[in-house]
Amino acid sequence: MASIYKLSSSTCAHSTSQYRPNSRSSHHPICYVDLRQKTASDNILSSTKLSLHSNHQIRASLRVRCSQVDGNGSSVKKTTLHDLYEKGGQSPWYDNLCRPVTDLIPLIESGVRGVTSNPAIFQKAISTSSAYNDQFRELVQSGKDIESAYWELVVKDIQDACKLFESIYDQTDGGDGYVSVEVSPRLADDTENTIEAAKWLHQWVNRSNVYIKIPATAPCIPSIKEVIALGISVNVTLIFSLARYEAVIDAYLDGLEASGLSDLSRVTSVASFFVSRVDSLVDKMLEKIGTPEALDLRGKAANAQAALAFQLYQKKFSGPRWEALVKKGAKKQRLLWASTSVKNPAYSDTLYVAPLIGPDTVSTMPDQALLAFIDHGAVARTIDSNVSEAEGIYSALEKLGIDWGYVGSQLELEGVDSFKKSFDSLLDSLQEKANSLKLVNL
Repeated sequence: MASIYKLSSSTCAHSTSQYRPNSRSSHHPICYVDLRQKTASDNILSSTKLSLHSNHQIRASLRVRCSQVDGNGSSVKKTTLHDLYEKGGQSPWYDNLCRPVTDLIPLIESGVRGVTSNPAIFQKAISTSSAYNDQFRELVQSGKDIESAYWELVVKDIQDACKLFESIYDQTDGGDGYVSVEVSPRLADDTENTIEAAKWLHQWVNRSNVYIKIPATAPCIPSIKEVIALGISVNVTLIFSLARYEAVIDAYLDGLEASGLSDLSRVTSVASFFVSRVDSLVDKMLEKIGTPEALDLRGKAANAQAALAFQLYQKKFSGPRWEALVKKGAKKQRLLWASTSVKNPAYSDTLYVAPLIGPDTVSTMPDQALLAFIDHGAVARTIDSNVSEAEGIYSALEKLGIDWGYVGSQLELEGVDSFKKSFDSLLDSLQEKANSLKLVNL
């Protein structure tokens, strides 16, 4: 396992790496991976041009102990992300995307095996970076409307990222190496238009390793079934409860059965089960209850529910119905742990990663969680190491008056609303830039 001695984080990483022999030991050469991470200020369009006002780099040093691989002294840098996949059976993905996408290369070398994005991520990336300015200017000057220009910017990033992960996709026969892009959050309550948007995005991106993200809202459950039946791979997002998760699994199975395809091996899916946001809401509810028993359960709800979700996953992807689909090449819809960054600074920074390690799962991590786990995470099968404890916590919370149905529906509403606001905010920002460009052209 790699041991990390110093690490700090920011938003988007650019890195160079080199090996420097360790004079203290010939058996464990030291790899130095420098992550130069940019935090760009808002790149506001002035009355005359798109301009970057200021940009500074935060340099983070990552010191990794490497594994010796042959008798000639050559070595390959290994991190806990490699161990997570090779020993724990879990795929580490990165929950972020911005330009230049080549910044993903050192993360891939460090063990990252896929990328997730969402409207909030693109809102931050596009509104705080000058890297999109040239393409946006060309789009506006060619007559593109603002939302069409937005999708042009997004699809280019997705296509470029898919290219970087293509080799992982090929090496794993479609098991990993995916890049996720979400349909418009404005469609979260629109079954038919979600289906059309998924078809449109899938065709436009035109990459075998793209996941089209569809929210797990009640109106979109039928959308998921239909999109899967069309042979389009899906990342189902914004899952906050066991009941909704089961509906998502059923939609996947129904879609596979309805597809009519003789070979189902290229139709895959992940179910993005959100964790930290569950604790954020449940902790507030427990604090209002205020009893010692209630306060003692803070920070435990999310992982307990996740452990039970894994039990449900194992149950649903077994038995005669599933085996009949396996004969046609079907692959399990993997559980993906999302929202893995810690919202409460009093909690361990790996709270939503280390206890959720299990085979055939994915953990998508933003910078904070990713760097923390690389630095001091430990790999062990933990997701089902104490199921009875998870069941006890889940039941204890119910007895205290925690309504899991309410928790799920409330967090879903907040999640959809947050993505809509990010989407609308970015379009407003792009409109302002476009208006300034038009003034320049007058």
